[in-house]
Amino acid sequence: MLGLKLATDPAWVNIAEKTIEDILTDHAYCEQKAASNGISIIIKYPDKQRLVDEVTSIVAEEWGHFRKVLKELEKRGYKFGHKRKDEYVNELLKWIRKSGNNKEQMLDRLLVCAMIEARSCERFRLLSIHIEDDELKKFYHEFMVSEAGHYITFIELAKEYEKEEIVMSRWEQMLEYEAELIYSLSPRGDRVH
Repeated sequence: MLGLKLATDPAWVNIAEKTIEDILTDHAYCEQKAASNGISIIIKYPDKQRLVDEVTSIVAEEWGHFRKVLKELEKRGYKFGHKRKDEYVNELLKWIRKSGNNKEQMLDRLLVCAMIEARSCERFRLLSIHIEDDELKKFYHEFMVSEAGHYITFIELAKEYEKEEIVMSRWEQMLEYEAELIYSLSPRGDRVH
């Protein structure tokens, strides 16, 4: 369904499991950043009514996820910890056309959001299947389902404001770019991405 060109090695879960406090902390920041990003999209494109409506719902859900991950950290006796640079997201943002017109930039931004949600969904799926902790299996299954829904929403929003063939052509380019990015990054067990 996601169409990712380079799958995460399931062994990532073994590394992540050993640094679960770091994973949960990074996950909390990912949810917070997703909510903040959604707000900035609404502010940038207030005239796109469907986008505003759909992204407002996503923002509310992402903020709820942030709170849920904070509660999980607290339940396990972990501290929230410090924010870390998200090299993956920063590199994806470079893919957005700077010289493009407003419509092209909006398309790229929606596709970057879809990609982040797709990769998160894939990683949460791995955690929901392979992690030893049964509570975290259930925890991450719920997040996987939610991220899949967000991925679909961002793709559908892109199609709302641009021709489908243009969206899918650009999405294919994004998939190739992201696969190269994943290949170039060192696998990190202390990060979601």
